[in-house]
Order: sequence, then structure tokens, then C-alpha cells
Amino acid sequence: MPFFFDTVETIPVGAGFAHYGSLHLCWLAVFAAFAVLGSLGYRRCGAVGRGRWRKTLAALIVADELFKMACLFIGGNYSAKYLPLHLCSINIFLIALHACKPRWKGLGNYLYMVGIPGAISALLFPSWAELPLQNFMHIHSFTIHILLAAYPIIVTAGGDIKPDPRQLPRCLLLLAAMAVPLWFLNPLLGTNFMFLRYAEPGTPMVWFARHWGSHLLGFPVLIAAVIIIMHLPPLVWRRLRAKITA
Repeated sequence: MPFFFDTVETIPVGAGFAHYGSLHLCWLAVFAAFAVLGSLGYRRCGAVGRGRWRKTLAALIVADELFKMACLFIGGNYSAKYLPLHLCSINIFLIALHACKPRWKGLGNYLYMVGIPGAISALLFPSWAELPLQNFMHIHSFTIHILLAAYPIIVTAGGDIKPDPRQLPRCLLLLAAMAVPLWFLNPLLGTNFMFLRYAEPGTPMVWFARHWGSHLLGFPVLIAAVIIIMHLPPLVWRRLRAKITA
């Protein structure tokens, strides 16, 4: 596997995969199957079993990130841009915390509202399409985002994360608390954590940069859309269920 330790900066042109080609669709199928089967398994467990599920998933996520870091160092490709400070990778730490403290409603709702759509968006619009299957960063990028999306999906399906619009201020405050220091750190390190400096190619933020002049103007639109998509269906379902059981 001659390209195993390459990154998007070192891989030869034309070695990657096509968006929504057979390989990409296979990864999406793996994600869907893992999320569904994991949710079914989690729902059948008691309190002790659920605790093991959460901690096992959190441990797999941390191990996946350590695998990435080890391969970067082995290949001599480590740089500041690979620090786990991106919008999705920050959730590595938040999930580890939630696995131990699942009763923190604000944290659980953040993982539900931001973690699920963020990781799924990365899976749908991968920024690592230059990399082939036989590459550590290709494998890591898909598996880590599958795990980051699956954790809150599984725990929500089990009822241990309850979507609550009243937690929105806390979620937005947590998001801002992470974004503000990264806004100042990005220029110093030459990084683009949380997409604050520019729109990554292949992501929906490119549309806002092209048509609105700045990708940053897309953040309020996307946040509002995420809030509606993630909270309106559960709210409608609860009201319908209340009417049926009344």
C-alpha cells in the first residue's frame, strides 16, 4: 500500500474516490447499518449495559484519533491542522465527558444538535476525497465521523439524550465559547478550525462564499436550519403521541 501514510497534501492527483461513487456509498451504508444496529442494541440494555455502550464508543473514538496521530507522526506529515480542534473532532472530548456524565442535559443536547448534523455533513460531503481506500486518513476520516455521529444517535434512540429546545441557549453558548478562542488561534497556526477562516472545498459553505461574498454569512442560516431540522420533528412527534394517548 504505497499511499497508506499519505495525506491530502502529499497524495498524487487522481488517487482518490468520487463523491457518491460506489466506495462512498458503501461507507454511507456502513454508517446507516451501524447506527441502526447500535440503536437497537442500546435500547435493549439496562443501565449498566448502556454505560458500557457509551464508554466503549467513547474509547473507540479516542483510539481512532490516536491511530490518526500515530500514522501522521510515522509518515512525517504531522502539522497543527491535524489537532483535534475542528467542529467535529472537538466532540471527541465532549463525547468522552458525556460517556461518564450522561445526565448533563446541555452537553447531551449539544451532541444531538451539533454533533449529529456536523458528522453526517462530513460523511455526505467528505473533504478527503483525494485519498484512496488504502490510506490511513481515508479510513480514519470515515470511521471517526461514523462514530461521532453514531454516539449521539444511539444514545438519543435509547432516550438518554432528550432533545429539548430549552437547552438551545446552552448549546449556542458552548459553541461560541469554543469558536471565540479558535478565531484568534487560527491565524497564528495557519489553520481553519471550525471553518472560521474559509470554506473547505466540497462543503456547503463554498456556496455562501461564492454567492454571498463570505462563508461566515452562512453560519446563521445553517444554525437556524439545524435547529429547525433537529428540534421540530421531535416536538411534533411528542405532541402527536400525547394526543394519541390522551
